[in-house]
Amino acid sequence: MNNKAMYKLTYGLFVLTAKDGDKDNGCIINTAMQVTTNPNRIIITVNKENLTHDMVKKTGIFNISILTEGTGFDVFQNFGYQSGRDADKMEAITLARSENGLVYLPDTANAYISAKVVTTMDLGTHTMFVADVTDMEVLKEEPSVTYDFYQSNIKPKPEKTEKKKGYICKICGYIYEGDPLPEDFICPICKHGAADFEKLS
Repeated sequence: MNNKAMYKLTYGLFVLTAKDGDKDNGCIINTAMQVTTNPNRIIITVNKENLTHDMVKKTGIFNISILTEGTGFDVFQNFGYQSGRDADKMEAITLARSENGLVYLPDTANAYISAKVVTTMDLGTHTMFVADVTDMEVLKEEPSVTYDFYQSNIKPKPEKTEKKKGYICKICGYIYEGDPLPEDFICPICKHGAADFEKLS
């Protein structure tokens, strides 16, 4: 079985943003889609390890910035490879605020969607949030980035280094040194599980 077939699904990459008190935060997600038009409703799924997950669960509102193919790798690093518990992800990013008071990314998104959670579903490692759309705007006419485009054109290829024994995360490149890789291992960088690691050859 070739797990890379999952990369061919036509899903995108988005920055999910939320706010709790004075703190803004965001993370990269790859699951956001419209499920009904009347009412206009979307779903997102978010890893429970992310601070943004907890903020959405607590406040019940969020924004989705739909990233373009021109988005630089630095945006994915900023929102996907570090935790808002340890870093201010908003510090070096151009931000704007929508009517709900949450930020979106005007420079790297072609649109944003604001939403209010109506129900949730526990999916184990993730929570699915079902939400009503409360606002949305088109910002520019650039193609939306897909996961496949990100893997092929944005994510840097791993540098050749000295031979190490272990497993590499196919998402962010983190190397777990040791054998075997525990079945319940979670990448400390991007929070993906053991299924997204492959053995170093």
